[in-house]
Amino acid sequence: MTATAPSFDDTEDFADADRGFIDRLDPAVVTTDDGRVVWDNDAYAFLDGACPDTANPSLWRQGGLAARQGLYQVTEGIYQVRGLDLSNMTLVEGDRGVIVIDPLISAETAAAALGLYRRNRGERPVTGLIYTHSHADHFGGARGVLPHGHEPVPVIAPKGFLEHAASENVYAGNAMTRRAVYMYGAQLPKAPDGQIGCGLGMTTSLGTVTLIAPTVDITHTGQVETVDGVRIAFHLTPGTEAPAEMNFHFPDRRALCLAENATHNMHNVLTLRGALVRDARVWAHYLDEALTLFGANSDVSFASHHWPTWGQQKIARHLTLQRDLYASLHDQTLRLLNAGLTGPEIAEELQLAPELEKSWALRGYYGSLSHNAKAIYQRYMGWYDGNPAHLWEHPPVELAKRHTDALGGVDATVAKAKEYVAAGDRRFAATLLNHAVFAQPDHQDARHTLADVYDVLGRGAENGTWRNFYLTAAMELRGTLAAVDLKTDNPEMAMALTVGQLIDSLAVRVNGPRAWGTALTLDWLVADERRGWRLILSNGALTHRSAALGKSLGPETADLTLKLGKAQLLGLLAGSGLEGIDHSGDPQALAELLAVLDTPEPNFAIVTP
Repeated sequence: MTATAPSFDDTEDFADADRGFIDRLDPAVVTTDDGRVVWDNDAYAFLDGACPDTANPSLWRQGGLAARQGLYQVTEGIYQVRGLDLSNMTLVEGDRGVIVIDPLISAETAAAALGLYRRNRGERPVTGLIYTHSHADHFGGARGVLPHGHEPVPVIAPKGFLEHAASENVYAGNAMTRRAVYMYGAQLPKAPDGQIGCGLGMTTSLGTVTLIAPTVDITHTGQVETVDGVRIAFHLTPGTEAPAEMNFHFPDRRALCLAENATHNMHNVLTLRGALVRDARVWAHYLDEALTLFGANSDVSFASHHWPTWGQQKIARHLTLQRDLYASLHDQTLRLLNAGLTGPEIAEELQLAPELEKSWALRGYYGSLSHNAKAIYQRYMGWYDGNPAHLWEHPPVELAKRHTDALGGVDATVAKAKEYVAAGDRRFAATLLNHAVFAQPDHQDARHTLADVYDVLGRGAENGTWRNFYLTAAMELRGTLAAVDLKTDNPEMAMALTVGQLIDSLAVRVNGPRAWGTALTLDWLVADERRGWRLILSNGALTHRSAALGKSLGPETADLTLKLGKAQLLGLLAGSGLEGIDHSGDPQALAELLAVLDTPEPNFAIVTP
């Protein structure tokens, strides 16, 4: 912590985090119908104690705040359930029932949160559902509050929500999900020397991810919708924390929902699990716009994570500091970039103004000054730093072999790394030991020494996601796999994809070299979409074109034509075969296409080759 760091004597956050408490789930354990635990908030009870030397005191403080669990009143008619998943569920009472905002990650945790609310506020029906943005912790529990057979209600989301919600879980979804295991530390033991949260919340639940398609799109700022007698004014904020995101205001209750655009931490410009780089410049712009549009007419602001902020002056200060944070990250990175510094150099050089440094709400618990600066550099300049020595480097294993050879072999590399450990330079020791592990993965001394280094780096980290990455890496180096355990294969997720996205999801699985000698043309005529799609496999690439049914899909003659509905198409891709599907041409064409598709390994190696 720097000289301008916030004071531990400042306890305002604790008062705000406890304000409005009504009831808690006891025990705070959520299970599936067959008894599998998908959430256990009681595991974090140790955070009530004093910070040990195995944790950064600032992150320990944040973990203790984020671990608070229960039903809280935000203001008249607005409630939040916190501590039952990574995110918050907000409930807004209307004339007849309750509007749910952001139904958590899993159907199981969402149902438990709604049950806690109803236990205290009565069996009010759900009369509306709002998704603030397109990340799974804000829509995945939809079926927990609107089960199959529920009467139709408005489902509101920002423009582009469905495209981004679906595509993020498809195109790079396998890699993102694997890295999320590291980022959130879901497989780490919950303990003072283990997982103590991720800064934004505690961790991700491990239940069933669902998705109900929106019925009402928010297309412009200023759009007003009335749901169950509640007026809501919307503020689109695309390109901020998510590609499709929105704030909104309840004018009759003087309450402002800030989605995930202004939480009580520095957020990610590029999340460590992987995503599109976010635009810190427009992020700052939309925070200022929210302040201008709603600041004077709000007595409380709340977000999809953490605790609310009460009072016009405090809301204005919160938004001002958050705005200045992202503006500073962007502008100062660009200033240094234009002076010739590279991403890693900027990450070491960049400083925030003292007023920003001393705010608890801007600490790098989830995003960090270091990796956010590198992300902004990446957004503008890409991976290459301009130095030709970095233009055509060897890949990791070959580079590691050469580095260890230059140092006299793997044993000598490990010995040299231990010298750096003894000197207190674990950053460079980790670099050397990583080379040793990649050069000789079964070298137990290298693995265990690197694991020990990662333990120390993780336990000293103020950033929750850095801690989880370090400690998960250490766990895997010692032989325990942090396996992917989130259920993302719910059929409703697939139904939310457009047919074009389904084809794209196949295209990124085509094994190019294996498909080089295969040329195929398939037509999918999808009745309930009233469109046809032509799939063309050529030179190892799968492309597609589309036209309304009855229109030409091109001059080629298809090897196989299928006439089917979207549900049949999903079954076909799941392996059900052509039985019951109207088709003409050579059925073998489908088998040839499926034969060149790779199946991703969900638990691919990260800290070993």
